[in-house]
Amino acid sequence: MSMLRHMRTTVRLDDSLSRQIKRLAAEEQTTFTALLEQALREMLQARKGRGDGKRVPLPTFKGQGLQPGVDLDDSAALLELMEGSDEAL
Repeated sequence: MSMLRHMRTTVRLDDSLSRQIKRLAAEEQTTFTALLEQALREMLQARKGRGDGKRVPLPTFKGQGLQPGVDLDDSAALLELMEGSDEAL
């Protein structure tokens, strides 16, 4: 027979967040602790469901690479090039 174990801990929360949790706990007729436990379990489950951390292969395409004058580190220049290409159409 397994025995449930509980650990007491102190958590510092923003006052506004704490008030929201207390209000929701009262509305749902549950405890502050139960609501926090539920929220944390859901967050952990959601993170677990995001994947196993394995890399996903991205599609690649044949081509000549970057066009002359394209600097991927310069977003303003990229925008100018893209806007200029619309005008040429």
